[in-house]
Amino acid sequence: MTSTDRTHNPDAETWVDSARAHREFPIQNLPLGVYSIAGEEPRIGCAIGDEIVDLRGLAQDGRLPPDVAPLLAAAELNPLFAAPAAQRRALRHALFDLLTDPERQPEVQMHLYPAGGCRMHVPARVGNFTDFFAGIHHATNGGRLVNPNSPLPANYKFLPIAYHSRSSSIRVSGHPVRRPRGQRKPPDSTAPVFGPSQRLDYELELGVWIAGENDLGSAVSVDDAFGRVAGFCLVNDWSARDLQAWEFQPLGPFLSKSFHTTISPWVVTAEAMIPFLMPHDARAADDPELLPYLVTTTGGSGDALSIQLEVYLTTERMRQQGRPPYKLSAGPASDMYWTVAQMIAHHTVNGCNLMPGDLLGSGTISSAHPGGAGCLLEISLNGKQPVELPSGELRSYLEDSDEIRLTATAYAEGFRSIGLGDCVAIVAGCVSA
Repeated sequence: MTSTDRTHNPDAETWVDSARAHREFPIQNLPLGVYSIAGEEPRIGCAIGDEIVDLRGLAQDGRLPPDVAPLLAAAELNPLFAAPAAQRRALRHALFDLLTDPERQPEVQMHLYPAGGCRMHVPARVGNFTDFFAGIHHATNGGRLVNPNSPLPANYKFLPIAYHSRSSSIRVSGHPVRRPRGQRKPPDSTAPVFGPSQRLDYELELGVWIAGENDLGSAVSVDDAFGRVAGFCLVNDWSARDLQAWEFQPLGPFLSKSFHTTISPWVVTAEAMIPFLMPHDARAADDPELLPYLVTTTGGSGDALSIQLEVYLTTERMRQQGRPPYKLSAGPASDMYWTVAQMIAHHTVNGCNLMPGDLLGSGTISSAHPGGAGCLLEISLNGKQPVELPSGELRSYLEDSDEIRLTATAYAEGFRSIGLGDCVAIVAGCVSA
């Protein structure tokens, strides 16, 4: 489905009071996640305003489509991601009807829980996590620090670069991150030293949850690729820049990236995101011609996403002084050079089988405009130009007790804006020896 329907109507309202003017979770969003309340096991829920609807409870009461109900019994979204897209659409429509019809309120009210009293979990079992490099402005800015004359890799504009990352260290928003230990080589040393990373950085990324499965040995066409998207989230793929600089010779990141990845807890479904698809125009007229498997039959390369991304930093001193979070950067996700469809098509063109619950990271998204850098490596020019905070502190890289918060808002004229939910983590000291 790539067309809007009644669930996207900007005038639609819900009887859930907190959702009527909600910045992120109005009735037009209906994101899915896994939550728990004290003393009970995790279950699947849907965010509506400041509350969570218990989908397992609704299913047990017979309020949801009978072919969808069994998929909601697990404490993970993988069964739903493995089901046909029509079943996920049916679930969205059923929830929309229940939450917009005041006469249905008694059926649902008993299954509503205040979100503030719930604990969120990673929404799906992540079998595989692939991190792309789709942000051309990040690639250019970072490459310029190493090679000013030729910042982009020679293959950058021909294929979506990616590497396979670590799924076991993915944690949901709110879980603290520990500063990693490893080898780093100071510029004035002939040999590496071992110890805590001195250049801990965040990375602003968009996450893509995969639905369905292609057989090993079969590819997904770029025209069909969006049909493999279950939904979206925010990703902070933490990076130890000093460890990375030493181990990134010649293979991809290892210890510098595998220690922690933070994701926002809600899956904003592909159906909810349809109004926010926009033409992709990141390629310049003189860019090289794409190989056919990366071009749609309509002559384009898929759709971009109209999402505004922001990053905020709060230090321990700022919290003590009662200061608000400091905005480090802001920019559009549409500045990505490669589309989600192209990333999926390239990922599978060799016959790789993507599985329900696999997670793709876009790679750091930076904007071409001032104030749009997606990490401290770019903002501080690798430590040469520290950020001056309102508290009087300077930051080239993150220090212990610093908190990073990523936010995202999808917007389009004529539609109600929706959010992806916050992606937050605090640096809680170094890993144990």
